Amino acid sequence: MTGINDAAAGGQPADLIAAMDEASLGRSHLRAVVASGMGFFTDAYDLFVIGIASALIAKDWNVSPDRLAILNSTMLGAACLGAFVLGRYADKAGRKRVYRLVALIMIVGALGSALSQSYWMLIAFRFALGFGVGGDYPVSAVMVSEHANRKDRGKLVGMVFGTQALGLMVGPLVALALLGSGVSDDMAWRVLLALGAVPAAAVIYLRSKMPESPRFNAQVRAARAVPAGSGQQASGPRQSGLRAILADRRWLITLAGTAGCWFLLDYAYYGNTISTPQILTLISPTASTMTKIAIQLAIFAVAAVPGYLLAIARLDRMGHRKLQLVGFAAMGLCFLVIGAVPGLTTDILPFLLVYGVSYFFTEFGPNMTTFVLPSELFPTAMRTTGHGISAGVGKLGAFVGVFLFPLLQTSLGLRGTLLLTGVISLLGLALTRVLPEPAGLSLDDIARGQSGEVTAGQEPALI
Repeated sequence: MTGINDAAAGGQPADLIAAMDEASLGRSHLRAVVASGMGFFTDAYDLFVIGIASALIAKDWNVSPDRLAILNSTMLGAACLGAFVLGRYADKAGRKRVYRLVALIMIVGALGSALSQSYWMLIAFRFALGFGVGGDYPVSAVMVSEHANRKDRGKLVGMVFGTQALGLMVGPLVALALLGSGVSDDMAWRVLLALGAVPAAAVIYLRSKMPESPRFNAQVRAARAVPAGSGQQASGPRQSGLRAILADRRWLITLAGTAGCWFLLDYAYYGNTISTPQILTLISPTASTMTKIAIQLAIFAVAAVPGYLLAIARLDRMGHRKLQLVGFAAMGLCFLVIGAVPGLTTDILPFLLVYGVSYFFTEFGPNMTTFVLPSELFPTAMRTTGHGISAGVGKLGAFVGVFLFPLLQTSLGLRGTLLLTGVISLLGLALTRVLPEPAGLSLDDIARGQSGEVTAGQEPALI
């Protein structure tokens, strides 16, 4: 990183960016992945642990089903807002400033949630936590994307997202340890929520050592080099923010693809993941809480983790867009099979087999690529804005999925709810077609291709 900063201070921005694009993998890349990845581990832990914690809170505080739905979805709604607001702010004030701010917000939100003495106090701190997590999505992805070389960019951003697998597994492991040791439900859920502050605290230190994105610095230098009132425009900062995206048909199509696919993915993914304990209760009513947590952990370990690892290994070789197409197709097929075959929602083993396959292709596909694609398909001046909008719309889908799942299950039954999830996945498959393939291209070439200056991969095509 030091060499990059020196070049940014004394060399030409174009030369610096070209050198970054062709650089070999090194320690600077890995440091960026660790600083972003530990934060994203925290994001994942905080988002998904509520599925376990809320089951304990419901018994401890005698929470009604409607209030439980609000508790499970509050953080997701706040993450939507945080991604919008802080994603835009990172394009204006810089990535690093937001990079550290979100970690501080997550510490306060996690500790406040754990110490809450009432339902509405817990809701308030979960909202604050969600706002910080939402803001972390765009800066975690974009900081690594903008430090990456072109050949390994998908792998590096994918490694950041892959820390979600650890976040998914740590929560159930800690819950099993706490409940197995005889800790009360009240103490167990408080410890589960408080632990989210630990990695967030480490993130503040790591991110204070990270340099600002060289691409952002180069853009700022280019903007300052244009004399006031000259009528000239620097190529980097000539387009900025949501207004520029909405004013250009190509950027609008790209945003519809990245945000729309993320919405559809998160509706299916969060709706089912956070509701997994409830799904298992419907299929196996006699299973204990510890048994359901153990089953959920087994699904993550056997199906999800291999999906993450294979996606990281194949992203840049197979193509980011292609991987998303394959994943959505397999997800849709699995959920349609579960909903169409009656025995799969009454027998736990066949259900877990097909459900596990759906989990594998969710990770080996859109759960990974919806995070990666927005970090590379927009130009520097609007990159965290585009990613933030995409992530925010995705978390809106998650909010809708988590909130509606218990209501849909009551009206449509489990089979009908999962059939709808299958249809949603196939819509994601169709919408992915509007996106270009960015794998192997420099960020500048992708941006020029999207604006019509060069051909970058496959041009966006309206469906």
